[in-house]
Amino acid sequence: MGAKQEEPVVRRLYYATAALDDLADIADHIAQESDSRAIAEAFVGKLKQKCERVAALPGTLGPARPELHADIRSTPMQNYVIFFRYRDDLIEIVNILEAHRDIDGHFRE
Repeated sequence: MGAKQEEPVVRRLYYATAALDDLADIADHIAQESDSRAIAEAFVGKLKQKCERVAALPGTLGPARPELHADIRSTPMQNYVIFFRYRDDLIEIVNILEAHRDIDGHFRE
């Protein structure tokens, strides 16, 4: 008999309240700049798809960001950065911020 293969970990995706607020702010900003709610919603949909892909991938993704918090990791998506952490069987999306922002300052608050 061969060695038993472990089942891949299926992580649930969870958005922290701050991340949900970020998505709403991003949608509002893009809608105002583009004068199109449809464009804004489509982009936010792409951000959510990226979060879903991160949760679905096996292993650990994204560089550790110990300068922000001990368990925070990040991954880019166009001019935004998705900050997340692994917690047992879930991945928590902590924040989604524009890459040009003072990210260190944001996490110190």
